[in-house]
Amino acid sequence: MAQAFAGKTALITGGGTGIGRAAAIQLAAKGCFVTIAGRTVRTLEETIHEIEASCGKVRYVVCDVSDEDSVKAAVQAAIGDSGRLDFGINSAGITGGDDPRETGNYATETFDRVIAIDLRGTFLCMKYELQQMQKQGFGSIVNLASGAGLVGVPGFSGYTAAKHGVVGLTKTAALDYGPDGIRVNAIAAGLVDTPLIATGHSPEMMAARIAAHPIGRIARASEIADAVVWLCSDQSSFVTGIALPVDGGYTAQ
Repeated sequence: MAQAFAGKTALITGGGTGIGRAAAIQLAAKGCFVTIAGRTVRTLEETIHEIEASCGKVRYVVCDVSDEDSVKAAVQAAIGDSGRLDFGINSAGITGGDDPRETGNYATETFDRVIAIDLRGTFLCMKYELQQMQKQGFGSIVNLASGAGLVGVPGFSGYTAAKHGVVGLTKTAALDYGPDGIRVNAIAAGLVDTPLIATGHSPEMMAARIAAHPIGRIARASEIADAVVWLCSDQSSFVTGIALPVDGGYTAQ
């Protein structure tokens, strides 16, 4: 798929790190003009420098996905002078911290924050991406869900609820907009080796997390990005409304 996306445009939230950065790098390498969005200028600039070093086309916009005006502005920035938005990759999200608690003891403020960013943020991005895609009559949206969007995860009520919600939004939007030439899918990722989980965890905790994946390791961000690129491409032209597990067998258990 070398230069398969030449002339196309993408908005990637959470583009400063992890899966968002990996997806931006891969799409730009295939000729897509990528707009990355996030809250931290430093990490956005790091992604920019990496893509530009390989002659990719990229820009960034500061965006808080929990703020509707901020999301609307980011989508408009991605549309830019081209007047089109081919791909929306909604990757921004948080876990709510690494303090598992039974639902009855789960902090309400943590629940609200995770829902605001992971679920409401995804909804807001989809809302404005879909408005543009409906006008132009084409587009593909990929939402980053999680294995926690397909199965329960003890101790993480907020994150699990949010990711289940993302899967539900994905399926509903796929039905709403299929007749308009728009595909909407999600990726139910397993644990990914990103800065979010790279520090602050004991060896015992990381060993337990790795053991939860039958393949015997956690994912590289580039492996999730491979699935993002496929769901954007014409190779998946008959695929919509799915939550694709890319999880090393985690949800097969």
